[in-house]
Amino acid sequence: MTRPARPTPPDRAQATSASGSGSALTILLAWLVPGAGHFLNGQVQKASVFGVTLLLMFAFGLGFGGRLFPLQSGDILVLLAALAEWGLLLPRAVAVGVGAGRGDVVAATYEYGNAFLIAAGLLNVLVVMDAADLATGRKPR
Repeated sequence: MTRPARPTPPDRAQATSASGSGSALTILLAWLVPGAGHFLNGQVQKASVFGVTLLLMFAFGLGFGGRLFPLQSGDILVLLAALAEWGLLLPRAVAVGVGAGRGDVVAATYEYGNAFLIAAGLLNVLVVMDAADLATGRKPR
């Protein structure tokens, strides 16, 4: 009895070289705007879900009085929180530009706000990586 032949995955070097500039654009846009990478890959429903969910999480974080942490190396936890929040590039830059995210330390919801801001950034990093895998062909559509 013979086994059926398994389909071979596309060659990574070929997939990467074929869509190198496209994947760089996908990564950049996905980092800038949540869901944009999946939109470019033709997955409009996923893009909508990711975009709305991550932006709402970010808005809840600000609404709960969370702080947008500065990039400073003095305290490692502050640095890690800031790096995580930069996972949502454009929303974070806009929030800083309008003066939001100063943090209300005495608010009962302050830590919840921080958790939402950090989680939204980290989740967007995963969404960006998924969009990059789709763009390069490492993950089937």
